[in-house]
Amino acid sequence: MATNVLFATTLVCLMALSIFGFVEAYPQQFFQQQSQQPPRYEPITEVCLGCICESISSCNSTLACEGDVCGMFRITWAYWADSGKPVLQGDNPNDGQAYARCANDPTCARLSAVTYLTRFAQDCNRDGVIDCLDYAAIHKLGGYGCSAPLDQYYKNKYDACQRAVVELSGAPGAESGVDVRFNPAPEQQTQRPEAEQQQQLSFNN
Repeated sequence: MATNVLFATTLVCLMALSIFGFVEAYPQQFFQQQSQQPPRYEPITEVCLGCICESISSCNSTLACEGDVCGMFRITWAYWADSGKPVLQGDNPNDGQAYARCANDPTCARLSAVTYLTRFAQDCNRDGVIDCLDYAAIHKLGGYGCSAPLDQYYKNKYDACQRAVVELSGAPGAESGVDVRFNPAPEQQTQRPEAEQQQQLSFNN
């Protein structure tokens, strides 16, 4: 009987030490699991999308296809397909060049990006908030691998863009109230032919 009591006491002590050790080593993960609260969701804003674009390509709208990526958002065919294969008006998503035409068009590429990021929105860094940093990770690493570390060059450009936003706005997090617009910036509109400016997008599942 005494042996059983001693064994049970030892087991309880070991379990307590194990839990304490986990909490000490991983406090954030432990308390997030305990709270079981869903992450807070922040919408994809125009400013957030701009910082992703800046981080991935310096938002260069003249970029075309190179290797397996196209356009200013450096979109792959798989990314475009997962976003629902948006196309320019009158285009056919089954056409072999529809992907490139969309990814190389600023408006269509932005639609593809927002749709993809919305579809795969998740708390990649487990900080309790789905925010622009998570969207940046999803865009760069994909919807199934966004918890991996971002490469330092991309992360540095993203951080610099966010700092510039704060400095220009004078208020941290000011971008959270800006809605996403699916129209090219005014300077891009003036540089595009009139017929092209009037293009609209169709969305295909």
